[in-house]
Amino acid sequence: MEEPTLKTRKWIWWIAGIAVVAVIIGYMIMERSLGNNVEIESVIPSQSASPSAGGGTTSATGAAAGEDQLNGQWTIADASKVYWSVTTSRETVNFVDDAVTGSWTVDLNDPSAMKGEGKVDMSALDSGNGQRDEHVKSDDFLAIGTYPESTFTAASFSELPKEWTEGTSVPVEIKGNLTVKGISKEVVFKSEAAYSGGQLLLSGTTQVTFSDFGMTNPHNVVLETENEFEVRLELVLTKS
Repeated sequence: MEEPTLKTRKWIWWIAGIAVVAVIIGYMIMERSLGNNVEIESVIPSQSASPSAGGGTTSATGAAAGEDQLNGQWTIADASKVYWSVTTSRETVNFVDDAVTGSWTVDLNDPSAMKGEGKVDMSALDSGNGQRDEHVKSDDFLAIGTYPESTFTAASFSELPKEWTEGTSVPVEIKGNLTVKGISKEVVFKSEAAYSGGQLLLSGTTQVTFSDFGMTNPHNVVLETENEFEVRLELVLTKS
């Protein structure tokens, strides 16, 4: 077997050097991107208590709530948030956005008459890591300079009970179109809704992929990222 020539050995060392540099850069990128600094706060933490718009909780009274309390136009309040959760081989990183606006028209007698829409200002997206947030908002991913908002428009709601118990959640599926970076995707938010203290509370999740919205999976040489990520609605609504 022939010994490698000097030129061949130089090429081997050069390639090995590039590989080492790639790993070092990968670790540097990983360290800048690691760490979950956002905990998800559900507006419906349990069947026995529901939060108020001020962030506290109000105990369920067990009183009945029907058409008079629930039917009509509801507006998304300032306490509402949307979470985006990305899972890597090391941890799940949550991003939160509290710049949420929109409305929900409730009609317990006719689910087909119900309407809902929401808008999220993507510049408010926050993971508690400024460098990571800046990268996610850049043209590499969300391109918020071109697409400053994400939206959801409900197409249909599952049937809701005619009478609710205050403070107790009821299941609801919301089908519609989620638009991110100008690309719309049909999704289903599997949700829970509750009426408490004169407020309508909605907590729901759906799963989408990076490619659904024209984005590339952000994995690198030292950190794997799942293709799917979760979008979570935590909404507090007040009657208009």
